[in-house]
Amino acid sequence: MNYSFEYIDIILLAMIAGFIILRLRGILGKRTGFEGKASPQFEKILKDVNLNNKQKPKEVFDEAAQKEFLKGAKIAYETIITDFSDNDNKITTSRPLLSKEIYNQFNEALKERNDRGHHAEITFIGINNASIKEKNKIDKVLNVTVDFVAEVITCIKDQNKKIISGDPEKIKKIYDTWVFSRDTTSSNPNWLLVNTLT
Repeated sequence: MNYSFEYIDIILLAMIAGFIILRLRGILGKRTGFEGKASPQFEKILKDVNLNNKQKPKEVFDEAAQKEFLKGAKIAYETIITDFSDNDNKITTSRPLLSKEIYNQFNEALKERNDRGHHAEITFIGINNASIKEKNKIDKVLNVTVDFVAEVITCIKDQNKKIISGDPEKIKKIYDTWVFSRDTTSSNPNWLLVNTLT
């Protein structure tokens, strides 16, 4: 008796499965239409579309790339200025933005300042303007020179907190020309500060 019930169960399950398959076929449809090889003309069109949709090579420094670069340059400028004004013995935050030579120069300047017992007080107000002065490519390395016009409040004090230079109450406009560099074939998108011309 038990065997007959098992057979009935199997038949019911098979009927349900068949019903589901028929419903899916009715909803999704059958595979029809052209399924052979595309014509040579159509393949050429597809190839042209793929070529046009490819991303521009990293070597391209067009107007859009320059705008993005300037956004990053402004952030780098503020980060480096602020980091240099901190009264630490070494550059910390902006280390990844500096070439080895500039990093060593900045650290030497910080050491000399600290050895004299001086410390800087700098409040970064903002950047009025940043513009690309020139750009040149040597082999695979692209160098971009940027003119910055910024506003800061700055003064240098000695150990006794006596003001040696600057004015803690006055906004000062500063003009800097910095050179950033990047290997255009590198997967690293970061630019490095390689020179300061002021």
